[in-house]
Amino acid sequence: MRGTNKLLLGQSNFGSGMQVEQELLIALRRIIRAIDLHSKKLNRESGLTGPQLISLQTIQSLPEVTPKRLAQEVTLSQGTVTVILDRLTARGLVERVRSETDRRSYHLTLSEEGAKVLSLAPALLQNEFIDRFSQLEQWEQTQILSSVQRVAVMMDAVGIDAAPMLELGTLQDARY
Repeated sequence: MRGTNKLLLGQSNFGSGMQVEQELLIALRRIIRAIDLHSKKLNRESGLTGPQLISLQTIQSLPEVTPKRLAQEVTLSQGTVTVILDRLTARGLVERVRSETDRRSYHLTLSEEGAKVLSLAPALLQNEFIDRFSQLEQWEQTQILSSVQRVAVMMDAVGIDAAPMLELGTLQDARY
C-alpha cells in the first residue's frame, strides 16, 4: 500500500543500513509534506488558508467576538489576526460591526457568503488527527507528546510562535 507507514507495519528500514536518524528525518518530512498537501487542498477547494478557516469557524461559534478575543481563541498574535481579518473582510466573508455601547470597538460576524464558504470548506487536517490521537491510550498520548516536544527542542523550535493548527508557513506569511 503506497504511503503506508512502515513503522506501523513493523517494517523499519533500520536493519537495512538506513540509520535511525535518517528514518526520523524521513518521518518528519512526510509529516511536513502531508500538511503541505492538505493546505493546498484546502486552498484549492475553499480559497482559504487553515488560519482563515479556523478564524471563520471561531467567529461563527462565538457571538459578537472581538478581534482580541479571536486572537486569544485561535492562539495567534493580534497582528496576525488583523491581517487574516483584513483578507476575510476584503473577500466579503466577515463583517466588522461597531459596538453599540462602545463606538471605539467592534465585533465580528460572518457574512452570508462567509457562512456559505464555511459550510462548503473541507475539514481541517488536525480534526482527523485529533480524532485518531484521542483514541490512543493515555500513556501513548503522553509518550507521543513528550517525544514531539523533545524534537521541537532539538530543532530549536521551542520559542517559535505557533497555533494549534496544521498549516505550513510562518505566522507573518502574507497569505494569511
